[in-house]
Amino acid sequence: MQHDAIHEPARSTPVRAEYDVLVVGGGPAGLTSALAAAEDGLRVGLVENRSFVGGNMTIGLPVLGFLGQKGNQIIEGLPQKFIDRLKARGGASEHRPCPLHMGITLVEPEAVKTVALDMLLEAGVDVTFYTACVGVVMNEAGDTIRGIITEGKDGRSAILAKIVIDCTGDADVAYRAGVPCEKGDEHGGMQPPTLMFCIAGVDTDKLRNSIAVQPRTYLTDFIPAEYFGQNHQFIVVGLRELIAKAREERGLEIPNERTIIITGLRSGEVWINMTRVKGVDGTDSRSLSMGEIEARHQIDDIFTYLKAYVPGFENAYFTKTAPFLGIRETRRIVGDYVMNQDDVLSCRYFNEAIAVASYPIDIHRPGDDGCTLIWCGDCYDIPYRSLLPKKVEQLIVAGRAISTTHEAMGAIRVMATCMAMGEAAGRAAKLAIREDVSPRQINVKALQEDLRAHGAYLRTPLSQA
Repeated sequence: MQHDAIHEPARSTPVRAEYDVLVVGGGPAGLTSALAAAEDGLRVGLVENRSFVGGNMTIGLPVLGFLGQKGNQIIEGLPQKFIDRLKARGGASEHRPCPLHMGITLVEPEAVKTVALDMLLEAGVDVTFYTACVGVVMNEAGDTIRGIITEGKDGRSAILAKIVIDCTGDADVAYRAGVPCEKGDEHGGMQPPTLMFCIAGVDTDKLRNSIAVQPRTYLTDFIPAEYFGQNHQFIVVGLRELIAKAREERGLEIPNERTIIITGLRSGEVWINMTRVKGVDGTDSRSLSMGEIEARHQIDDIFTYLKAYVPGFENAYFTKTAPFLGIRETRRIVGDYVMNQDDVLSCRYFNEAIAVASYPIDIHRPGDDGCTLIWCGDCYDIPYRSLLPKKVEQLIVAGRAISTTHEAMGAIRVMATCMAMGEAAGRAAKLAIREDVSPRQINVKALQEDLRAHGAYLRTPLSQA
């Protein structure tokens, strides 16, 4: 007999903690949100369902977005302070110009976990790991969030707060609170996730010199061959002909039309961004499980291809996979303003800007093995209204789940931008509590002044220039 549902008995859920500000999610946005909110001595809690903080900074990806399309640094403040702490222990590179990604900042995943936690604890943030958000606590009218329901090894409990910041990346809190959300493109298709993996024993000098000296054999996308002759740490994107040759000669199943190789900070270590599982919904556990299983199956043929066809990989050996799938896209809230493609491509100024971004619209297309890239030529603002969800008060959203279209999300989803949004969200929450108003009612000019006072970069609106 198959059951469609069961009925759980009503229960009394204990309140485990109460904070001024509760940050849900400890990735790039959550880290800076909590640090910003805690600066003035507020009681700040951070809940993370994994055993570490850092999110996508811990899966082998470089941090993209610190530099603009004109080569200037456009994200500073707390994100830069975090990179400085990493560099002090050899866990981060300089911000390196890149013709394709504008700028890349290499980080060591294990150093990220340690430094991020150290900074949170030093700031007095109360960090709770191994805890999932499974529900929300609302007021009687259902229009104001009061906290979240959590589930962990010790069972079910509630955490209350004056303001909640959703940094889950998937709008988990906002969705459960009744905020209208969207997913994917006009057909619901979402960018496919990737399971990063690490290879050691790679002769990266042979790789880069092969590209620099034989550009007709080793063609790269957008990045000129001379770039590789000048840089010991780099990203390779391309080598499409080699993939086609491997498919034809060996029948290898490679789910990506581009080879994507990222050098690590350690000599001979590279991270591979080539697994690709179409049709995965990152808000569905069964779908995520399927994606994880399929991505692991894809690694063998990709590794075989690299060793057999890509120079420098002849003596390479597999070392590890990332701790979780890298999710590019899931839910997006519908907020007070929906940021769109025109805002990005027109380099739009907003009077209520809380961050500046420059990363191009970068969409790993849901329906095939390709990618769409569109550059705006300079920078664009992210407006505060896009962090404010419709229908629910005392809630701020930061990170890739802010209020955007599918296309604009493809631009603002990178980690440095998410960190800048996180800092703004944390400072906005702090101001709202100090002034005893809702986040929607704060003086945005005061927020901008606070951001600038702490080193954040904001452009001057054209009307004031």
